[in-house]
Amino acid sequence: MTPQKICCTVTNIVEHDEHVYSVFLSPERPLPRFLAGQFLHLALDDYRPEDFWPDSRVFSIASSPSDPILRITYAVKGAFTTRMETELCLDRKVWVKMPYGEFVIPNDRPICLLAGGTGITAFTAFVAGLQVAHADPVYLFYGARSEKLLIYREQIELARTLCPDFHFWCFVEEQNPGTDFLKGRIDLDQVFERIPNAEKVHFYLSGPPVMLAMLSAGFGDKHFPVEQIHTDAWE
Repeated sequence: MTPQKICCTVTNIVEHDEHVYSVFLSPERPLPRFLAGQFLHLALDDYRPEDFWPDSRVFSIASSPSDPILRITYAVKGAFTTRMETELCLDRKVWVKMPYGEFVIPNDRPICLLAGGTGITAFTAFVAGLQVAHADPVYLFYGARSEKLLIYREQIELARTLCPDFHFWCFVEEQNPGTDFLKGRIDLDQVFERIPNAEKVHFYLSGPPVMLAMLSAGFGDKHFPVEQIHTDAWE
């Protein structure tokens, strides 16, 4: 799949909480074919074919390959995302270059998805495509600082009703009384307790660097086979 450069129009911006946003982009022409788990480059400045590609940043494509509208989700953490928060508005034109990436989840094995914060966007398109007849179990553990930041929880719960062998848990650091989330950050001991035959499962990790480092160390402590651990170093 050769990446293409496409002008898009901002059609919606959703502010979630704590400077976390979802942005919906309508492309000026049909999107190139892409796979769930791939990413795009987003440029805020105008692009002309005779010029170099402008400054851009990488974002996982949160929308399904069958969706004509692109969705990305980001947290404000640096100069570029600060520009996004300040400059993006309805009808604003931006440019994307896509698709990129090999963090594609296969359908031929038991898998466990470990997502922290906006890292969930690497998995949303895959989860949305799960069907009743999906052959192997899929486990998803989604960690966030607060319940408000479980941005894709509703879509994930819907997938759980459609696919009997899809299993879903949330880790939340700051909880309200009466909630039934797992407490704190994603913890491998609690993950392994909930996965039968974990030694046969392939793990896919996406999230902030501190989470990836913590989980990688945890897998090392368990002497888990490195060939069954797949990491999307998205930041």
